Amino acid sequence: MQERVMLLDSASLYFRAFYGVPDSVRAADGTPVNAVRGLLDIVAKLVSTYHPTHLVACWDDDWRPQWRVDLIPSYKTHRVAEVVTGSPDVEVVPDPLEVQVPIIREALDVLGIPIVGAAEHEADDVIGTLATRADMPVDIVTGDRDLFQLIDDARDVRVIYTARGMSNLEIVTDATVLTKYGVHAAQYADYAALRGDSSDGLPGVAGIGEKSAATLLTAHGDLAGIVAAAEAGEGMPAGQRAKILAGADYLRVAPTVVEVVRDLDLPPVDDRLPDVDESRRAAAEALAQKWNLGSSMNRALAALAV
Repeated sequence: MQERVMLLDSASLYFRAFYGVPDSVRAADGTPVNAVRGLLDIVAKLVSTYHPTHLVACWDDDWRPQWRVDLIPSYKTHRVAEVVTGSPDVEVVPDPLEVQVPIIREALDVLGIPIVGAAEHEADDVIGTLATRADMPVDIVTGDRDLFQLIDDARDVRVIYTARGMSNLEIVTDATVLTKYGVHAAQYADYAALRGDSSDGLPGVAGIGEKSAATLLTAHGDLAGIVAAAEAGEGMPAGQRAKILAGADYLRVAPTVVEVVRDLDLPPVDDRLPDVDESRRAAAEALAQKWNLGSSMNRALAALAV
């Protein structure tokens, strides 16, 4: 079997699990476990379908790093529940999901799936670093289009996109991005910066939409080339030039916010698919009994055992 590492955008997946499984699914003490069970089923399906030999759950140690906010203050502002001085802000998370996050971590741990995060960085940055340093093909599992920027056909780095649901998973390559957005995957971060992204609080350049962004990137390659052309007064209509120049301050900082970090100093991690020996199986079954994870834990164990 060819070696392949699968990198999970954990929060993206457990949010999807939470909204995909009724919160009437509860443990004996009344604690909701729908997100836990849903995530275990997601892991089981991914491993059974794509057969990774290595697996990592990438984690948001800081879902809204201050260094990104300092550059673009609107970054993810609409998702802040509470501002915390000197620590990561509190994200808006439904209470029935918040109580499940520690159980999710416990379930991943008992299965032997490593959880990797980095201080002052998002899971995207962990994924970017692990994908960049991987010496084998990479599958990135996410519902976040921002990670399209990591796709690299030459290195067989692709995205398994979950936005349409786990029954409609889409493998996204450079050709997919080019067909849908008119830019190559390597240009996607610049494309997102230009057109903006309301889900991340990125304003974009006023008056530049998806088509204009794609046309400008096709003509000039990247943001630096677009700004240089606008400053030289060439390569674009006067109206577009005025919009780019008006947004020049934003465009100087946007790449740092939008681009995924690829060079974090992460410790080595044993990410080979874990052995499901009797000790691991017993611990997993005990956790499943405690939290009413039942068949979902069994499916995850069965997938990993294969």
